[in-house]
Amino acid sequence: MASPTRGEVENMLANAITQFEKEHLGRGPVETRVYVIEDMILVRLRGVLTPAEVKLAKTPEGHGLIKQVRTQLLESSRTILEEIVQQVTGCCTVSLHSDISVKTGERVIVFVLSQNLEDQYGWHMGERTRR
Repeated sequence: MASPTRGEVENMLANAITQFEKEHLGRGPVETRVYVIEDMILVRLRGVLTPAEVKLAKTPEGHGLIKQVRTQLLESSRTILEEIVQQVTGCCTVSLHSDISVKTGERVIVFVLSQNLEDQYGWHMGERTRR
């Protein structure tokens, strides 16, 4: 069986993470972009704030509350996200890093993997295609 392309892996991850957001956080992002870079997966989620969070984000106190709650929610679901990555890539997650911007409504998640996916699948940075 042929190895999946970079685009196929990125698309599978984007779909699975969007579904995770809908099921576990109650609302999916407006847009999900995934980029595989060597042994890292960069996930960029746009439009993740709920209408209530958008209102709350108008105050400095609200900024902190949103970040605190979103960090806790992500941490409590960390194993689910790591399982998604493992199922799609076959690699274990070594570490996970995340931040959310209450100003732009974007969240970034970075997974550091146990293996370099570009080497594993024979991908090269020059073959990235626009989606």
